[in-house]
Amino acid sequence: QVQLVESGGGLVQAGASLRLSCAASGLTFSSYTMAWFRQAPGKQREFVAIITTGGGSTKHADSVKGRFTISRNDAKNTVYLQMNTLKPEDTAVYYCAAKYGSKWWTGNGDYDTWGQGTQVTVSS
Repeated sequence: QVQLVESGGGLVQAGASLRLSCAASGLTFSSYTMAWFRQAPGKQREFVAIITTGGGSTKHADSVKGRFTISRNDAKNTVYLQMNTLKPEDTAVYYCAAKYGSKWWTGNGDYDTWGQGTQVTVSS
């Protein structure tokens, strides 16, 4: 079955960097648009970044633009989120999501395949 497994979260100080990974299995990874979302305590899950098939096109939420970068390695069936200059407001559970095809899907309801999430905590 399709499975997404996130890793790389942790507790860091403000200004630090982390790289999240999401390993996919059970799907033809190169045919899927991949995205990262996050959910902070008491808040709704929100879009962070998306990368379409072929790895060429990306989009990032305004709140992370210039600090976070999404990328993918189709040979490794893995999508990454490089997070630099982390801020306390970046604290959340980060989820990866997958959808067959190539389109700018940025809504929670657009995806039906999700990972279990990885916790990122940024202390001030």
